[in-house]
Amino acid sequence: MDLVVGIDSSTTSTKAIAWDGQGRMVAEGRAAVPMQNLGRGHLEQSVEDWWRALQEALADLFRQVDPVRVAALAVSNQRETVGFLDADGNELRPAILWLDDRCRPDIELFCRKLGRDRFLAITGKTPDPTPAVFSLHWLMRCEPEHWRKLAHAVDVLGYLGWRLTGERVTSWGSADPHGVLDLPAKRYSPEILAALGLEEERFFPPVRPGSIIGEVTPEAAAATGLRPGTLVVAGGGDGQAAGLGTATLGGGRAYLNLGTAAVSGVWGEAFATSPAFRTLTSLSGEGYIYEICLRTGAFLIDWSVGRLFGIDPKAEPGIYDRLEAEAAAVPPGADGLLLLPYWSGSMTPFWDPDARGAVVGFGTGHARGHYWRALLEGIALDLAMGYAAIEEATGEPIQELLTIGGAAKSSLMRRIVADATGKAIRISSTIEASCLGAGMLAATGAGWYRTAAEAARAMQGEVLTTVEPDPSRTPIYRELLDVYRDLYPALRDSFARLAGFCSRQDG
Repeated sequence: MDLVVGIDSSTTSTKAIAWDGQGRMVAEGRAAVPMQNLGRGHLEQSVEDWWRALQEALADLFRQVDPVRVAALAVSNQRETVGFLDADGNELRPAILWLDDRCRPDIELFCRKLGRDRFLAITGKTPDPTPAVFSLHWLMRCEPEHWRKLAHAVDVLGYLGWRLTGERVTSWGSADPHGVLDLPAKRYSPEILAALGLEEERFFPPVRPGSIIGEVTPEAAAATGLRPGTLVVAGGGDGQAAGLGTATLGGGRAYLNLGTAAVSGVWGEAFATSPAFRTLTSLSGEGYIYEICLRTGAFLIDWSVGRLFGIDPKAEPGIYDRLEAEAAAVPPGADGLLLLPYWSGSMTPFWDPDARGAVVGFGTGHARGHYWRALLEGIALDLAMGYAAIEEATGEPIQELLTIGGAAKSSLMRRIVADATGKAIRISSTIEASCLGAGMLAATGAGWYRTAAEAARAMQGEVLTTVEPDPSRTPIYRELLDVYRDLYPALRDSFARLAGFCSRQDG
Protein backbone atom coordinates (compact mmCIF):
# COMPACT_ATOMS: atom_id res chain seq x y z
CA MET A 1 0.00 0.00 0.00
CA ASP A 2 2.24 2.76 -1.35
CA LEU A 3 -0.45 5.19 -2.57
CA VAL A 4 -3.14 7.47 -1.19
CA VAL A 5 -6.09 8.86 -3.13
CA GLY A 6 -7.24 12.46 -3.01
CA ILE A 7 -10.81 13.05 -4.19
CA ASP A 8 -11.93 16.46 -5.39
CA SER A 9 -15.74 16.45 -5.58
CA SER A 10 -16.29 19.84 -7.15
CA THR A 11 -19.34 21.56 -8.60
CA THR A 12 -19.10 20.11 -12.11
CA SER A 13 -16.72 17.15 -11.85
CA THR A 14 -15.16 14.62 -9.54
CA LYS A 15 -11.45 13.85 -9.76
CA ALA A 16 -9.73 10.90 -8.08
CA ILE A 17 -5.93 11.13 -8.07
CA ALA A 18 -3.46 8.60 -6.68
CA TRP A 19 -0.39 10.15 -5.01
CA ASP A 20 2.79 8.66 -3.64
CA GLY A 21 4.41 9.75 -0.40
CA GLN A 22 6.39 12.52 -2.11
CA GLY A 23 3.30 14.12 -3.63
CA ARG A 24 3.87 12.80 -7.14
CA MET A 25 0.76 12.11 -9.21
CA VAL A 26 0.61 8.45 -10.26
CA ALA A 27 -2.78 8.22 -11.97
CA GLU A 28 -6.02 10.15 -12.35
CA GLY A 29 -9.70 9.37 -12.90
CA ARG A 30 -12.49 11.83 -13.71
CA ALA A 31 -16.26 11.96 -14.01
CA ALA A 32 -18.79 14.72 -14.65
CA VAL A 33 -21.35 15.84 -12.08
CA PRO A 34 -24.60 17.12 -13.64
CA MET A 35 -26.16 20.32 -12.39
CA GLN A 36 -29.75 21.48 -12.83
CA ASN A 37 -30.17 25.17 -13.61
CA LEU A 38 -33.82 25.91 -12.88
CA GLY A 39 -33.54 29.59 -13.79
CA ARG A 40 -33.89 32.68 -11.58
CA GLY A 41 -30.66 31.78 -9.77
CA HIS A 42 -31.85 28.32 -8.66
CA LEU A 43 -29.15 25.63 -9.06
CA GLU A 44 -29.42 22.09 -7.73
CA GLN A 45 -27.78 18.65 -7.77
CA SER A 46 -28.75 15.19 -6.62
CA VAL A 47 -26.66 13.68 -3.82
CA GLU A 48 -26.88 10.42 -5.80
CA ASP A 49 -24.93 12.13 -8.58
CA TRP A 50 -22.13 12.91 -6.11
CA TRP A 51 -21.96 9.20 -5.30
CA ARG A 52 -22.26 8.09 -8.92
CA ALA A 53 -19.47 10.48 -10.03
CA LEU A 54 -17.22 9.18 -7.25
CA GLN A 55 -17.82 5.61 -8.42
CA GLU A 56 -17.04 6.52 -12.04
CA ALA A 57 -13.91 8.51 -11.17
CA LEU A 58 -12.57 5.64 -9.05
CA ALA A 59 -13.38 3.12 -11.79
CA ASP A 60 -11.38 5.28 -14.21
CA LEU A 61 -8.51 5.50 -11.71
CA PHE A 62 -8.43 1.76 -11.04
CA ARG A 63 -8.07 0.99 -14.72
CA GLN A 64 -4.60 2.45 -14.24
CA VAL A 65 -3.56 1.40 -10.72
CA ASP A 66 -4.36 -1.58 -8.50
CA PRO A 67 -6.70 -0.55 -5.63
CA VAL A 68 -4.77 -2.88 -3.33
CA ARG A 69 -1.99 -0.26 -3.39
CA VAL A 70 -4.26 2.40 -1.80
CA ALA A 71 -3.73 2.87 1.93
CA ALA A 72 -6.26 5.65 2.49
CA LEU A 73 -8.37 8.28 0.76
CA ALA A 74 -9.74 11.69 1.69
CA VAL A 75 -12.24 14.03 0.05
CA SER A 76 -12.04 17.72 -0.73
CA ASN A 77 -15.42 19.06 -1.70
CA GLN A 78 -17.37 21.95 -3.15
CA ARG A 79 -18.20 24.16 -0.22
CA GLU A 80 -21.54 25.48 1.07
CA THR A 81 -23.61 23.10 -1.07
CA VAL A 82 -26.13 21.31 1.18
CA GLY A 83 -28.03 18.05 0.73
CA PHE A 84 -31.22 17.02 2.53
CA LEU A 85 -31.77 13.47 3.83
CA ASP A 86 -34.60 11.74 5.65
CA ALA A 87 -34.11 9.37 8.59
CA ASP A 88 -33.30 6.47 6.24
CA GLY A 89 -30.66 8.45 4.36
CA ASN A 90 -32.83 9.00 1.29
CA GLU A 91 -32.79 12.32 -0.54
CA LEU A 92 -35.77 14.51 0.38
CA ARG A 93 -35.17 16.98 -2.43
CA PRO A 94 -32.16 17.95 -4.58
CA ALA A 95 -29.20 19.64 -2.90
CA ILE A 96 -28.99 23.42 -3.13
CA LEU A 97 -25.68 24.60 -4.60
CA TRP A 98 -23.38 27.25 -3.25
CA LEU A 99 -24.06 29.25 -6.44
CA ASP A 100 -27.81 29.36 -5.73
CA ASP A 101 -29.18 32.70 -4.54
CA ARG A 102 -32.85 31.93 -3.84
CA CYS A 103 -32.14 32.52 -0.14
CA ARG A 104 -31.42 36.24 -0.50
CA PRO A 105 -34.56 37.29 1.45
CA ASP A 106 -33.65 34.79 4.17
CA ILE A 107 -30.41 36.58 4.99
CA GLU A 108 -32.31 39.52 6.42
CA LEU A 109 -34.93 37.29 8.06
CA PHE A 110 -32.27 35.15 9.76
CA CYS A 111 -30.15 38.12 10.81
CA ARG A 112 -33.14 39.70 12.55
CA LYS A 113 -32.99 36.74 14.93
CA LEU A 114 -29.22 36.63 15.44
CA GLY A 115 -27.67 39.84 14.13
CA ARG A 116 -25.19 40.28 11.30
CA ASP A 117 -22.30 41.15 13.59
CA ARG A 118 -23.02 38.17 15.84
CA PHE A 119 -23.07 35.82 12.84
CA LEU A 120 -19.66 37.14 11.75
CA ALA A 121 -18.27 36.78 15.28
CA ILE A 122 -19.40 33.14 15.56
CA THR A 123 -18.71 31.83 12.06
CA GLY A 124 -16.06 34.18 10.67
CA LYS A 125 -18.32 34.97 7.70
CA THR A 126 -20.25 38.04 6.62
CA PRO A 127 -23.86 37.11 5.74
CA ASP A 128 -24.34 36.59 1.99
CA PRO A 129 -26.17 33.98 -0.12
CA THR A 130 -23.25 31.51 -0.10
CA PRO A 131 -23.30 29.81 3.37
CA ALA A 132 -25.80 26.94 3.51
CA VAL A 133 -27.39 28.23 6.73
CA PHE A 134 -29.47 30.64 4.65
CA SER A 135 -30.55 27.88 2.25
CA LEU A 136 -31.70 25.94 5.31
CA HIS A 137 -33.71 28.93 6.45
CA TRP A 138 -35.26 29.09 2.97
CA LEU A 139 -36.22 25.40 3.22
CA MET A 140 -37.86 26.02 6.60
CA ARG A 141 -39.83 28.95 5.20
CA CYS A 142 -40.72 27.73 1.71
CA GLU A 143 -40.84 23.92 1.87
CA PRO A 144 -42.21 23.06 5.33
CA GLU A 145 -43.14 19.54 4.21
CA HIS A 146 -39.46 18.78 3.55
CA TRP A 147 -38.38 20.65 6.66
CA ARG A 148 -40.51 18.44 8.89
CA LYS A 149 -38.92 15.29 7.43
CA LEU A 150 -35.33 16.61 7.48
CA ALA A 151 -33.12 14.24 9.47
CA HIS A 152 -29.71 15.33 8.18
CA ALA A 153 -28.43 18.43 6.38
CA VAL A 154 -25.23 17.13 4.78
CA ASP A 155 -22.14 18.52 3.12
CA VAL A 156 -20.59 16.63 0.21
CA LEU A 157 -17.77 15.08 2.25
CA GLY A 158 -20.14 13.90 4.97
CA TYR A 159 -22.45 12.26 2.44
CA LEU A 160 -19.67 10.50 0.51
CA GLY A 161 -17.97 9.43 3.74
CA TRP A 162 -21.24 7.89 4.92
CA ARG A 163 -21.72 6.01 1.64
CA LEU A 164 -18.14 4.71 1.86
CA THR A 165 -18.02 3.75 5.54
CA GLY A 166 -21.52 3.77 6.98
CA GLU A 167 -20.33 6.37 9.52
CA ARG A 168 -22.24 9.67 9.78
CA VAL A 169 -19.27 11.96 10.37
CA THR A 170 -17.85 15.02 8.61
CA SER A 171 -14.84 17.31 8.97
CA TRP A 172 -14.40 20.73 10.56
CA GLY A 173 -13.28 21.88 7.15
CA SER A 174 -16.52 20.83 5.43
CA ALA A 175 -18.99 21.77 8.17
CA ASP A 176 -17.38 25.19 8.64
CA PRO A 177 -18.36 26.78 5.27
CA HIS A 178 -22.04 25.99 5.92
CA GLY A 179 -22.14 28.80 8.49
CA VAL A 180 -23.53 26.72 11.37
CA LEU A 181 -20.23 26.01 13.14
CA ASP A 182 -18.90 28.01 16.07
CA LEU A 183 -15.49 28.37 14.48
CA PRO A 184 -13.27 28.89 17.54
CA ALA A 185 -15.05 26.07 19.44
CA LYS A 186 -15.23 23.70 16.43
CA ARG A 187 -18.80 22.73 17.34
CA TYR A 188 -22.25 23.62 16.06
CA SER A 189 -23.35 26.96 17.46
CA PRO A 190 -26.30 26.74 19.88
CA GLU A 191 -27.27 30.30 18.91
CA ILE A 192 -27.41 29.52 15.20
CA LEU A 193 -29.20 26.22 15.78
CA ALA A 194 -31.78 28.05 17.89
CA ALA A 195 -32.31 30.65 15.16
CA LEU A 196 -32.93 27.81 12.69
CA GLY A 197 -35.00 25.75 15.10
CA LEU A 198 -32.79 22.70 14.48
CA GLU A 199 -31.16 20.24 16.84
CA GLU A 200 -27.45 19.48 16.62
CA GLU A 201 -28.31 15.89 15.66
CA ARG A 202 -29.56 17.12 12.27
CA PHE A 203 -25.89 17.57 11.25
CA PHE A 204 -23.10 15.01 11.05
CA PRO A 205 -20.59 15.47 13.92
CA PRO A 206 -17.43 17.29 12.78
CA VAL A 207 -13.96 15.85 13.46
CA ARG A 208 -10.44 17.12 12.99
CA PRO A 209 -9.15 17.03 9.38
CA GLY A 210 -6.72 14.15 8.93
CA SER A 211 -8.47 11.91 11.45
CA ILE A 212 -9.93 8.56 10.39
CA ILE A 213 -13.67 8.56 9.65
CA GLY A 214 -13.92 4.81 9.11
CA GLU A 215 -13.11 1.99 6.70
CA VAL A 216 -14.58 1.19 3.30
CA THR A 217 -17.38 -1.32 3.78
CA PRO A 218 -17.69 -4.46 1.64
CA GLU A 219 -20.78 -2.94 -0.02
CA ALA A 220 -18.96 0.29 -0.86
CA ALA A 221 -15.94 -1.69 -2.06
CA ALA A 222 -18.14 -3.58 -4.49
CA ALA A 223 -19.60 -0.28 -5.76
CA THR A 224 -16.31 1.62 -6.11
CA GLY A 225 -13.56 -0.93 -6.67
CA LEU A 226 -11.79 0.12 -3.48
CA ARG A 227 -10.26 -2.53 -1.24
CA PRO A 228 -12.54 -3.33 1.73
CA GLY A 229 -11.04 -1.82 4.84
CA THR A 230 -9.35 1.08 3.01
CA LEU A 231 -9.10 3.98 5.46
CA VAL A 232 -11.34 6.98 4.82
CA VAL A 233 -9.87 10.15 6.31
CA ALA A 234 -11.57 13.48 7.09
CA GLY A 235 -10.79 16.04 4.41
CA GLY A 236 -12.41 19.45 3.92
CA GLY A 237 -13.53 22.22 1.61
CA ASP A 238 -11.74 22.51 -1.72
CA GLY A 239 -10.46 26.03 -1.05
CA GLN A 240 -8.82 25.08 2.23
CA ALA A 241 -7.55 21.86 0.61
CA ALA A 242 -5.80 23.98 -2.02
CA GLY A 243 -4.20 25.92 0.83
CA LEU A 244 -2.84 22.70 2.31
CA GLY A 245 -1.84 21.40 -1.13
CA THR A 246 0.31 24.50 -1.66
CA ALA A 247 1.73 24.27 1.90
CA THR A 248 0.22 27.65 2.84
CA LEU A 249 1.12 27.38 6.52
CA GLY A 250 2.37 30.84 7.40
CA GLY A 251 5.74 32.40 6.75
CA GLY A 252 4.30 35.13 4.56
CA ARG A 253 2.84 32.78 1.94
CA ALA A 254 -0.64 32.99 0.42
CA TYR A 255 -2.15 30.64 -2.13
CA LEU A 256 -3.80 32.22 -5.15
CA ASN A 257 -6.10 30.17 -7.36
CA LEU A 258 -6.72 32.06 -10.59
CA GLY A 259 -9.49 29.73 -11.69
CA THR A 260 -13.12 30.42 -12.60
CA ALA A 261 -13.18 32.50 -9.43
CA ALA A 262 -10.06 34.19 -8.07
CA VAL A 263 -9.64 32.79 -4.55
CA SER A 264 -6.73 33.50 -2.25
CA GLY A 265 -6.03 32.57 1.33
CA VAL A 266 -3.50 33.16 4.08
CA TRP A 267 -2.88 31.00 7.14
CA GLY A 268 -3.09 32.61 10.57
CA GLU A 269 -2.82 31.22 14.07
CA ALA A 270 -5.52 33.33 15.71
CA PHE A 271 -9.25 33.53 15.01
CA ALA A 272 -9.75 36.93 13.37
CA THR A 273 -12.78 38.35 11.56
CA SER A 274 -13.38 41.17 9.13
CA PRO A 275 -15.89 41.94 6.39
CA ALA A 276 -12.87 42.26 4.11
CA PHE A 277 -12.26 38.49 4.19
CA ARG A 278 -13.91 35.32 5.40
CA THR A 279 -12.36 33.07 8.01
CA LEU A 280 -12.27 29.29 7.66
CA THR A 281 -10.61 26.40 9.44
CA SER A 282 -7.20 25.35 8.19
CA LEU A 283 -7.06 21.71 7.10
CA SER A 284 -3.72 21.47 8.86
CA GLY A 285 -5.87 21.16 11.98
CA GLU A 286 -4.22 24.22 13.48
CA GLY A 287 -5.09 27.87 12.91
CA TYR A 288 -7.31 29.46 10.30
CA ILE A 289 -7.44 30.54 6.68
CA TYR A 290 -8.31 34.18 5.90
CA GLU A 291 -9.77 34.07 2.42
CA ILE A 292 -10.66 36.63 -0.22
CA CYS A 293 -12.83 35.68 -3.17
CA LEU A 294 -13.65 37.35 -6.48
CA ARG A 295 -16.45 35.40 -8.16
CA THR A 296 -15.35 36.28 -11.69
CA GLY A 297 -11.68 35.48 -12.27
CA ALA A 298 -10.90 33.39 -15.33
CA PHE A 299 -14.65 33.27 -15.96
CA LEU A 300 -14.52 36.93 -16.93
CA ILE A 301 -11.59 36.32 -19.27
CA ASP A 302 -13.47 33.59 -21.14
CA TRP A 303 -16.74 35.55 -21.04
CA SER A 304 -15.08 38.57 -22.65
CA VAL A 305 -13.71 36.50 -25.52
CA GLY A 306 -16.92 34.60 -26.22
CA ARG A 307 -19.71 36.99 -25.29
CA LEU A 308 -18.19 40.44 -25.70
CA PHE A 309 -15.81 39.89 -28.62
CA GLY A 310 -17.90 37.12 -30.20
CA ILE A 311 -14.87 34.90 -30.80
CA ASP A 312 -14.86 31.12 -30.60
CA PRO A 313 -11.45 30.13 -29.19
CA LYS A 314 -11.72 26.77 -30.95
CA ALA A 315 -12.07 28.54 -34.29
CA GLU A 316 -9.30 31.03 -33.43
CA PRO A 317 -6.91 29.07 -31.16
CA GLY A 318 -4.39 31.92 -30.96
CA ILE A 319 -6.84 34.55 -29.72
CA TYR A 320 -5.62 34.60 -26.11
CA ASP A 321 -2.02 35.10 -27.21
CA ARG A 322 -3.03 37.96 -29.50
CA LEU A 323 -5.05 39.65 -26.78
CA GLU A 324 -2.16 39.31 -24.36
CA ALA A 325 0.24 40.86 -26.90
CA GLU A 326 -2.16 43.77 -27.49
CA ALA A 327 -2.54 44.35 -23.75
CA ALA A 328 1.20 44.08 -23.12
CA ALA A 329 1.75 46.97 -25.53
CA VAL A 330 -0.51 49.17 -23.34
CA PRO A 331 1.11 50.93 -20.35
CA PRO A 332 0.14 50.16 -16.74
CA GLY A 333 -3.16 51.84 -15.95
CA ALA A 334 -4.47 51.17 -19.48
CA ASP A 335 -4.32 54.87 -20.35
CA GLY A 336 -6.96 55.70 -17.74
CA LEU A 337 -9.29 52.74 -18.29
CA LEU A 338 -10.42 51.03 -15.07
CA LEU A 339 -12.51 47.86 -14.76
CA LEU A 340 -14.59 46.71 -11.77
CA PRO A 341 -14.80 42.89 -12.15
CA TYR A 342 -18.07 42.25 -10.27
CA TRP A 343 -19.98 40.63 -13.14
CA SER A 344 -21.50 38.12 -10.67
CA GLY A 345 -21.77 40.38 -7.64
CA SER A 346 -19.24 41.06 -4.91
CA MET A 347 -18.18 38.72 -2.15
CA THR A 348 -15.16 40.12 -0.31
CA PRO A 349 -15.00 42.91 0.68
CA PHE A 350 -18.42 44.46 -0.10
CA TRP A 351 -20.74 41.42 0.07
CA ASP A 352 -23.22 42.87 -2.39
CA PRO A 353 -25.04 40.41 -4.68
CA ASP A 354 -26.46 43.37 -6.61
CA ALA A 355 -23.00 44.66 -7.55
CA ARG A 356 -22.14 44.36 -11.24
CA GLY A 357 -19.25 45.00 -13.56
CA ALA A 358 -18.25 48.44 -14.73
CA VAL A 359 -15.66 49.82 -17.12
CA VAL A 360 -14.85 53.44 -16.39
CA GLY A 361 -12.81 55.94 -18.38
CA PHE A 362 -13.45 54.88 -21.98
CA GLY A 363 -12.19 57.35 -24.54
CA THR A 364 -11.74 57.45 -28.29
CA GLY A 365 -8.08 56.45 -27.94
CA HIS A 366 -8.90 53.14 -26.32
CA ALA A 367 -8.94 49.84 -28.20
CA ARG A 368 -9.35 46.14 -27.46
CA GLY A 369 -5.90 45.85 -25.89
CA HIS A 370 -6.79 48.57 -23.37
CA TYR A 371 -9.91 46.67 -22.29
CA TRP A 372 -7.93 43.43 -21.94
CA ARG A 373 -5.28 45.10 -19.80
CA ALA A 374 -7.92 46.84 -17.68
CA LEU A 375 -9.62 43.47 -17.15
CA LEU A 376 -6.41 41.84 -15.85
CA GLU A 377 -5.63 44.91 -13.76
CA GLY A 378 -9.14 44.95 -12.25
CA ILE A 379 -8.67 41.39 -10.98
CA ALA A 380 -5.20 42.24 -9.67
CA LEU A 381 -6.32 45.44 -7.94
CA ASP A 382 -9.18 43.63 -6.23
CA LEU A 383 -6.68 41.10 -4.91
CA ALA A 384 -4.35 43.88 -3.76
CA MET A 385 -7.23 45.48 -1.85
CA GLY A 386 -7.94 42.16 -0.14
CA TYR A 387 -4.33 41.47 0.82
CA ALA A 388 -4.02 44.94 2.35
CA ALA A 389 -7.09 44.26 4.50
CA ILE A 390 -5.72 40.91 5.71
CA GLU A 391 -2.36 42.45 6.56
CA GLU A 392 -4.04 45.27 8.46
CA ALA A 393 -6.23 42.86 10.44
CA THR A 394 -3.46 40.38 11.29
CA GLY A 395 -0.36 42.55 11.38
CA GLU A 396 1.46 39.90 9.32
CA PRO A 397 2.92 40.83 5.92
CA ILE A 398 2.22 38.67 2.88
CA GLN A 399 5.37 38.25 0.82
CA GLU A 400 4.67 35.60 -1.80
CA LEU A 401 1.69 34.21 -3.70
CA LEU A 402 1.90 30.54 -4.65
CA THR A 403 -0.24 30.68 -7.76
CA ILE A 404 -2.30 27.95 -9.41
CA GLY A 405 -5.22 27.86 -11.84
CA GLY A 406 -5.67 28.32 -15.56
CA ALA A 407 -5.16 32.10 -15.67
CA ALA A 408 -1.79 31.66 -13.95
CA LYS A 409 -0.47 30.40 -17.29
CA SER A 410 -0.64 33.96 -18.62
CA SER A 411 2.75 35.67 -18.26
CA LEU A 412 1.05 39.09 -18.43
CA MET A 413 -1.42 38.11 -15.71
CA ARG A 414 1.46 37.01 -13.48
CA ARG A 415 3.36 40.23 -14.13
CA ILE A 416 0.35 42.47 -13.43
CA VAL A 417 -0.57 40.64 -10.20
CA ALA A 418 3.02 40.86 -8.96
CA ASP A 419 3.27 44.57 -9.73
CA ALA A 420 -0.20 45.50 -8.46
CA THR A 421 0.12 43.61 -5.17
CA GLY A 422 3.83 44.22 -4.63
CA LYS A 423 4.28 40.50 -3.90
CA ALA A 424 6.34 37.79 -5.56
CA ILE A 425 4.46 35.31 -7.71
CA ARG A 426 5.62 31.70 -7.38
CA ILE A 427 4.40 29.16 -9.94
CA SER A 428 4.54 25.66 -8.50
CA SER A 429 4.73 22.25 -10.11
CA THR A 430 1.69 21.45 -7.94
CA ILE A 431 -1.34 20.75 -10.10
CA GLU A 432 -4.78 19.82 -8.82
CA ALA A 433 -3.90 21.42 -5.49
CA SER A 434 -7.23 20.50 -3.87
CA CYS A 435 -6.75 16.83 -4.74
CA LEU A 436 -3.20 17.01 -3.43
CA GLY A 437 -4.39 18.61 -0.20
CA ALA A 438 -6.85 15.72 0.24
CA GLY A 439 -4.02 13.31 -0.52
CA MET A 440 -1.91 14.92 2.19
CA LEU A 441 -4.69 14.37 4.71
CA ALA A 442 -5.06 10.76 3.56
CA ALA A 443 -1.31 10.30 4.06
CA THR A 444 -1.65 11.73 7.57
CA GLY A 445 -4.51 9.38 8.42
CA ALA A 446 -2.53 6.46 7.04
CA GLY A 447 0.27 7.27 9.47
CA TRP A 448 2.84 8.25 6.84
CA TYR A 449 3.26 11.62 8.54
CA ARG A 450 2.62 12.75 12.11
CA THR A 451 0.68 15.87 11.13
CA ALA A 452 -1.00 17.34 8.08
CA ALA A 453 1.51 20.20 8.14
CA GLU A 454 4.37 17.69 7.99
CA ALA A 455 2.66 15.93 5.07
CA ALA A 456 2.20 19.27 3.28
CA ARG A 457 5.86 20.18 3.58
CA ALA A 458 6.95 16.75 2.36
CA MET A 459 4.48 16.41 -0.52
CA GLN A 460 4.32 19.97 -1.89
CA GLY A 461 5.58 20.65 -5.39
CA GLU A 462 8.66 22.64 -6.29
CA VAL A 463 8.63 26.26 -7.41
CA LEU A 464 9.20 26.38 -11.16
CA THR A 465 8.91 30.11 -11.90
CA THR A 466 9.19 33.29 -9.84
CA VAL A 467 8.01 36.76 -10.88
CA GLU A 468 9.23 39.54 -8.60
CA PRO A 469 7.32 42.86 -8.53
CA ASP A 470 8.87 45.60 -10.64
CA PRO A 471 9.75 48.47 -8.25
CA SER A 472 9.20 51.00 -11.03
CA ARG A 473 5.61 49.88 -11.58
CA THR A 474 4.42 49.17 -8.03
CA PRO A 475 3.98 52.91 -7.22
CA ILE A 476 1.86 53.31 -10.35
CA TYR A 477 -0.49 50.58 -9.18
CA ARG A 478 -0.52 51.95 -5.65
CA GLU A 479 -1.90 55.21 -7.03
CA LEU A 480 -4.37 53.33 -9.22
CA LEU A 481 -5.51 51.27 -6.22
CA ASP A 482 -6.59 54.47 -4.45
CA VAL A 483 -8.90 55.20 -7.39
CA TYR A 484 -10.11 51.59 -7.54
CA ARG A 485 -11.08 51.55 -3.84
CA ASP A 486 -13.53 54.40 -4.46
CA LEU A 487 -15.16 52.91 -7.54
CA TYR A 488 -17.63 50.47 -5.96
CA PRO A 489 -18.76 52.85 -3.17
CA ALA A 490 -19.48 55.48 -5.82
CA LEU A 491 -21.66 53.02 -7.77
CA ARG A 492 -23.33 51.16 -4.88
CA ASP A 493 -26.62 53.06 -5.01
CA SER A 494 -26.78 52.80 -8.80
CA PHE A 495 -26.32 49.03 -8.62
CA ALA A 496 -29.17 48.74 -6.10
CA ARG A 497 -31.48 50.88 -8.22
CA LEU A 498 -30.68 48.85 -11.35
CA ALA A 499 -31.35 45.61 -9.46
CA GLY A 500 -34.72 46.95 -8.40
CA PHE A 501 -35.47 48.01 -11.97
CA CYS A 502 -34.61 44.53 -13.31
CA SER A 503 -36.70 42.88 -10.61
CA ARG A 504 -39.74 44.91 -11.58
CA GLN A 505 -39.19 44.17 -15.28
CA ASP A 506 -39.06 40.44 -14.52
CA GLY A 507 -42.46 40.75 -12.92
